[in-house]
Amino acid sequence: MIGVLLLLLLLPLLLYIAAPQIRKMLSSGVCTSTVQLPGKVAVVTGANTGIGKETAKELAQRGARVYIACRDVQKGELVAREIQTMTGNQQVLVRKLDLADTKSIRAFAKGFLEEEKQLHILINNAGVMMCPYSKTADGFETHIGVNHLGHFLLTHLLLEKLKESAPSRVVNVSSLAHHLGRIHFRDLHGDKFYNAGLAYCHSKLANILFTKELARRLKGSGVSAYSVHPGTVKSELTRHSSFMQWMWRLFSFFIKTPQEGAQTSLYCALTEGLEILSGNHFSDCHVTWVSAQARNETIARRLWDVSCDLLGIPTD
Repeated sequence: MIGVLLLLLLLPLLLYIAAPQIRKMLSSGVCTSTVQLPGKVAVVTGANTGIGKETAKELAQRGARVYIACRDVQKGELVAREIQTMTGNQQVLVRKLDLADTKSIRAFAKGFLEEEKQLHILINNAGVMMCPYSKTADGFETHIGVNHLGHFLLTHLLLEKLKESAPSRVVNVSSLAHHLGRIHFRDLHGDKFYNAGLAYCHSKLANILFTKELARRLKGSGVSAYSVHPGTVKSELTRHSSFMQWMWRLFSFFIKTPQEGAQTSLYCALTEGLEILSGNHFSDCHVTWVSAQARNETIARRLWDVSCDLLGIPTD
């Protein structure tokens, strides 16, 4: 009994001492690609903060023309100026994109296609987590609407430009949380049952299923697709949950910085010769295991068709 009490008393101290080594292990993935991007065009959603901001910064550093696609344009402009100053690259542009509104998504895509002749990198990074029950402007549950359907539509609208610009890449930011996810086709929008944490997990599973089906359909097109788990990252993603914010502070020693969290997205966007792994899921810059649900091709194809129906996209 005394030994157990001593262990409980010493555990916080041991964790504190071991924290640097644990953090190093948890953030071991680093994008080592030296690829430069002059003349290349990239779109990063949600790049006005967190992982997206760091991803956009690195792409700009390598010479790309980078579009920060975000809902808060004012904040985006501040970030764009910061990146321009840090990198010397003035080709960092901000455009309005609200993934909770298909009209905004279509307006963004229309403007982009009128403005640009090419698109080489699309990073679907933006997301919401553990929101109170709510619906998007189009009546979709917010997690599935923003995290999956919003990016599904955006990718669809930009797909021909990606094909014309091949070789090109799509990177979808998912999460380890997908392991708890399920696609409930009869209650996709949580009208019968809703749990904020599980809704996030369902949407992250949808990201992986979308990536796999997209890669299958794009085979031979020169466009490759990847999904990534960035790790547990200190970001604004927890803003809807005071519990998660408390947990993040409690375990801050073990949480990645946004720069560390951006590494796997950058790895999938930049690493040469990765096309052969299109459709795979990555964590810490390596292919990683996904759940049985995420490997189910039947569910992936059905989700694709259902997503098309909801968004008014012809199925093929």
